[in-house]
Amino acid sequence: METRIDVVHLGLTPYREAWQRQHDCHTRCRATGENILLLTEHPPVVTVGYRCPREQLLSVAALEQQGIPIIEVERGGGATYHGPGQLVAYPLFSSLFRSCGVKNFVACLEAIMRQVSGHFGVQTTQRHGFPGVWVGEQKIGAVGLAIRRGVSLHGFALNVSVDLQPFSYLIPCGIRGAGVTSLSRERGELIAMRAVIEQTSRAFGEIFAVPVKENDYEWR
Repeated sequence: METRIDVVHLGLTPYREAWQRQHDCHTRCRATGENILLLTEHPPVVTVGYRCPREQLLSVAALEQQGIPIIEVERGGGATYHGPGQLVAYPLFSSLFRSCGVKNFVACLEAIMRQVSGHFGVQTTQRHGFPGVWVGEQKIGAVGLAIRRGVSLHGFALNVSVDLQPFSYLIPCGIRGAGVTSLSRERGELIAMRAVIEQTSRAFGEIFAVPVKENDYEWR
């Protein structure tokens, strides 16, 4: 079987629904060796890694007042906010994950975010010991993974034009004193999500050096 990445566009999808899609894909990829990439946005939600200290949630009351749910998930990492205007990429990778291992896999995801950001004129860096990508002292992209039976779960979130205010209700990824930014904020103009999605699909193919195929799986 050809090694490739099958890309599925979910559009704006409630977090729990996308979470279930991830697990459906994970089961499939475990059985077939496929590598499926889900690209999506979420309505406002805060997710926390399973070992995340609750102190990272600075204002639970403010989140509740705005109707923003808090969901604990099985990935690593701390608390993060997801909302419309943030591209979330879930690589459910089997053969491609096993070929590179955890450390290199994270590095590939960071390289993809850096490549996409650079395409839109935003130069990013990495900080030793802190997964993700940065513009100075401000985080623009976060990485959080879980690995189950040789297949990856979760992935990265890249801020495109997302409302940054809800990040003030938590300590993003547990890093005190760090700010948060977005591609649109750095460019001073609105960056279209469609264009970012196109560049992200292309970057996955280039970084992992495999073909990318658009798909429209129906999951049962």
